[in-house]
Amino acid sequence: MNKRLQQFLNAENITQSQFAEKIGVAKASVSHILAGRNRPGFDFIESMSLSFPDLNLDWLICGKGRMYKSMRQEAAIFPDPSIEAGILNPQPASLTELSGDSSQSGQTPHNITKVVIFYDDGTYTELI
Repeated sequence: MNKRLQQFLNAENITQSQFAEKIGVAKASVSHILAGRNRPGFDFIESMSLSFPDLNLDWLICGKGRMYKSMRQEAAIFPDPSIEAGILNPQPASLTELSGDSSQSGQTPHNITKVVIFYDDGTYTELI
């Protein structure tokens, strides 16, 4: 579980100290858990659950499922690689149209270098 806790801290982009303060535990407790010296108790996990309601406790405790309950939260942190590879929407013709296929008009073609999707909760996903 200590590796998953470290993954979670990285995903949330918070330090051990910030995390300890947010869930209301001693910094040493977090350090000992991350080092594998101690295992988190019920109170620790309950505090995490209350402070981070979108965290999937099945993932944290057992390694089952995804880190977050909400797909939107996870997509902001870990964009789906199949989207970046174009697997879900493999339509190069539409990309050509968006890029402005100017071979017919004689102009220099424009190439898409980045696509950014913004969500209504302020998160975003970068593609390409």
